[in-house]
Amino acid sequence: MFNNIHNTIIYLDHAAWYYLNTQWHSDFFDSIIPFVRNQWFWAPLYLFLLLFMPNQFGKKGWIWCGLFLLTFAISDQISASLLKPLFHRTRPCNCLDLIGVIHLIVPCGGGYSFPSSHASNHFSMGVFAAITLQKKIKGIWLIAIFWAVLVAYAQVYVGVHYPLDITFGAILGIIVGNITGKLFNNKFGFI
Repeated sequence: MFNNIHNTIIYLDHAAWYYLNTQWHSDFFDSIIPFVRNQWFWAPLYLFLLLFMPNQFGKKGWIWCGLFLLTFAISDQISASLLKPLFHRTRPCNCLDLIGVIHLIVPCGGGYSFPSSHASNHFSMGVFAAITLQKKIKGIWLIAIFWAVLVAYAQVYVGVHYPLDITFGAILGIIVGNITGKLFNNKFGFI
């Protein structure tokens, strides 16, 4: 029974990947989606936050920046150093069965696929920011989650992850972001 459930889940994951990666793409999105998943594309946002938060909130802003970076580090270490070596899931772009099918528009890279570190990192930072800034910035939840979903979706679109990789990465990120966000609010919170 467990084998049947496992096979069904993998089949559905591959079927969803097939449509998201090979069928639902365009030249326009092919030209912009690789930027969305690139860490240097978002560097100005991170720099802005690291300058804005201490300037706006003083000592609490510095603490916020430290916990924001710690949130990233925790989710990244759990996904990349603990879970990926544990599960050993091959990326779709490294799967020999998909070579003739995949719509790969970035270098594949090495390493394993499950869970997506991009998804875990961006969901953790997004949830942390939303939890800690929800009283200060109207609509922060919508902005933060849209940003994380966009980056996570880009991983499937370019061919380096399956949908379950980003789903479980997102769940991990949500858990980490909740913990660090609530920690910040309980100890330092913005009024």
